[in-house]
Amino acid sequence: MTVYRATPPPHDPAETTGRLPPLQRKRRIRRRRVMSGVLALVGLLLLATVILVSVYTDAGFSPDGTTPRTTSTREVPKAVSEGGPIIEVDAAGKVTTRGMPARTIALTFDDGPDPEWTPKILDVLGKHHAPATFFVVGSQVARHPAIARRITDEGHEIAGHSFTHPDLAELPDWRREMENSQTQLAIAYATGRSSSLMRPPYSSFADAITDKDWETVQSVGQQGYLTVLDTMDSQDWRRPGADAIVRNLTPRGTAGQIVLLHDAGGDRSQTVAALDRLLPELQRKGYRFSTVSAAIGAEANPPATDDTIWRGRALVWTVHVADAVLNVLWALLIVAGGLIVVRTLILFAFAWRHSRHRRSPDWSWGLPVTTPVTIIVPAYNEEKTIAPAVRSLSQSAHPGVEVLVVDDGSTDGTAQAVRDLRLGNVRIVQVPNAGKANALNAGVALSRNELVVMVDADTVVEPDAVHRLVQPFADPMMGAVAGNVKVANRKNLIGKWQHIEYVIGFNLDRRLYDTLGCIPTIPGALGAFRRKALTEAGGLSTDTLAEDTDLTMAIHRAGWRVVYQESARAYTEAPATVRQLWKQRYRWSYGTMQSMWKHRRAVVESGASGRFGRRGLPFIALFSVLLPLLAPLIDLMAVYGLLFLDRQITIIGWLAMLVVQVLTAILAFRLDREPLRPLWTLPLQQVVYRQVMYLVLLVSALAAVTGRRLRWQTIHRTGDLSSAPSPVRGV
Repeated sequence: MTVYRATPPPHDPAETTGRLPPLQRKRRIRRRRVMSGVLALVGLLLLATVILVSVYTDAGFSPDGTTPRTTSTREVPKAVSEGGPIIEVDAAGKVTTRGMPARTIALTFDDGPDPEWTPKILDVLGKHHAPATFFVVGSQVARHPAIARRITDEGHEIAGHSFTHPDLAELPDWRREMENSQTQLAIAYATGRSSSLMRPPYSSFADAITDKDWETVQSVGQQGYLTVLDTMDSQDWRRPGADAIVRNLTPRGTAGQIVLLHDAGGDRSQTVAALDRLLPELQRKGYRFSTVSAAIGAEANPPATDDTIWRGRALVWTVHVADAVLNVLWALLIVAGGLIVVRTLILFAFAWRHSRHRRSPDWSWGLPVTTPVTIIVPAYNEEKTIAPAVRSLSQSAHPGVEVLVVDDGSTDGTAQAVRDLRLGNVRIVQVPNAGKANALNAGVALSRNELVVMVDADTVVEPDAVHRLVQPFADPMMGAVAGNVKVANRKNLIGKWQHIEYVIGFNLDRRLYDTLGCIPTIPGALGAFRRKALTEAGGLSTDTLAEDTDLTMAIHRAGWRVVYQESARAYTEAPATVRQLWKQRYRWSYGTMQSMWKHRRAVVESGASGRFGRRGLPFIALFSVLLPLLAPLIDLMAVYGLLFLDRQITIIGWLAMLVVQVLTAILAFRLDREPLRPLWTLPLQQVVYRQVMYLVLLVSALAAVTGRRLRWQTIHRTGDLSSAPSPVRGV
């Protein structure tokens, strides 16, 4: 047995916790985990709150008069149903109704302010010197405070029409009070004034009040508001034409009227045109225009208190922040959808062409490569998997194979398991534990051949895998070759999901990157290297946790070719539990980001490094980092759409994305000559497994951005290689 003693890497000052006593170190790790969990929970709660605020303030509504109403009127006092449109209910329950003076018309506008139509209506009112009363929706005031301020500045009256335009008759008392008080806060912030007038959404004439409406009127009265209904309905919400609106609002006789129009809720061009004709016509007939408050001798909009204004400011800014966040989410969703479509189209075009090209009878890498190969197997506590891995490698069909197992300071029976195999072409060396990169570097230093294959200790290979893997080295500029890695333990659901991910996300992507000449990662499970390329790239680095990605990028930058050999197949044990999967993917994601940052200068460099930097790094950033980070929005906004938007459209959109995933999966499985049976789990994978991967990438990105140092995550092995072909796993 040969023993190689490597120098341990220098101590990382960022990992000072390693010097602490074990108990104190565990407590510190536990505190960090708890703090990370609390911060993540707070972040999710804030996001949920923001979305709910936006949902609450952006509730869609139909115009007044379009919602079916109940017809029971048994509890409505006759004084109300036969009285005037202005209803007052005092604290003692006394009811008073009032109407408009003769030849006096109160123009009232509901549902605004609207950024397009309210200013046009104000222009017409100003042109004809006609004051009006605007019953505003509080959430719209919060979004357009300048327009609300213009209403009062130009001498018009502003009053409440609820905050989100619900049917108040269907709400409990606390919600009614909240709707009205929030509207008052928004008005106070926008105008510095208050209002004692309120018009319930979907209300109509006094004689149309139902029992439920009366309950609302009483509730509003108890809050100190006057309920203002109408006596003439323009029905402009029907958009019947300017002529019809003018006819609907032309009084018969001399009685005063409260007329209903709308300055929001859709196209109000007919309302604007009708007003411009109606106002001078009524003025010629001797009618005067007045606000509701002025007509009954009350102050229109008294000043609001400073406390109310400040609370209104907080409410309005909350609405603005919620709207901004939701707009950003929608924009990012569009970006994510676009990236998915672009990626799918590129994959279909390039991956298919790549496969057809390689499988062509005329295709050849050149003269057959038969030079000896050293296979390096780094191993740390791999007692359960090392024997079948080494056995499959030693039986490779390629001539002159030397298997070099580098025991990285294992504390179990890894070394003894290799010795017990008693294979003539297998060597084992033991080095002090210093990590996988150092173990591989030691193996390269001790290898006897120019071609080096690196295989993980939990991986078995097909008999001809190594021979196929090294054939591209017929090209003297070939620096590295990626093998086709498959999941060997795919009997349980997590294994099946990873199998799908490997076939689609890894091998299909590698065909694309191979075509573009920018493969980002030679997998540690199966990859081949030219020794000279390793030397020029500086060997495997301990700077990142993704030593394979880091090395591959360095080889590209050194001017060597890197390709994917799909016919060289290996089978690796994937994590069997969610916890183990999290550890592995956290390290992969974090290490990939580290590698990209480490090689960022390639973007501005010339030569081979620049070609890789300007072609490979943007692709990796877009499709391996940005797209997975944005992809959760598809599911998040799907839930949002199911709860608050058109469910049918939402379901169709989500299913369309699923169809894209299914088509991509079928393409990938066909190109890899894999049976399609595991794809029955794909819909469930999209709902469950994908969310875990999203969270892993998000946490990794946050760790990378904040500069937190992540140490190597050891994966527990079970030795399950049951899905690998029997000859491969040595059965």
